[in-house]
Amino acid sequence: MENKISSELYNQIVENMPIPCVDMVLIKDNKVLLILRKNKPAKNEWFFPGGRVLKNETLDQAVHRKIKEEIGIEVIIKAKIGGYETIFKDGIFDNLKTGTHTINVVFLVVPKDTTAPINLDNNHENFKWIDKIGQDLHPYIKQVLKDFNVFN
Repeated sequence: MENKISSELYNQIVENMPIPCVDMVLIKDNKVLLILRKNKPAKNEWFFPGGRVLKNETLDQAVHRKIKEEIGIEVIIKAKIGGYETIFKDGIFDNLKTGTHTINVVFLVVPKDTTAPINLDNNHENFKWIDKIGQDLHPYIKQVLKDFNVFN
């Protein structure tokens, strides 16, 4: 499925609308994977794998596409955790006046192959597995992990 739109049109949409996204809480060996973002919004923050949903793409399809794009593995969806939102003052486009607003449907996923290596895309520079909610995490990440009670 390839329904990506031009950067110019996406810039207008981000300026004027919330963006529907999926985020994945990937659990392996009682730890959660976080990836370090290289780009705005949330540049230099540890985040879940995830991203926008494309037109005519189901949420489940978006989960499988985004996880494969961002970390190079296939997953099994275990549950839909819930809906959240993030609002950032900046965004991928430098000319944004209204920032970036995303509506995030969060899924619990596990790797299909627990031995598959993590292969990051060009938008991320590192990854880590966490087993507790650290104080250095973005408030959105902390909230999802707390709400889902992932470490208790």
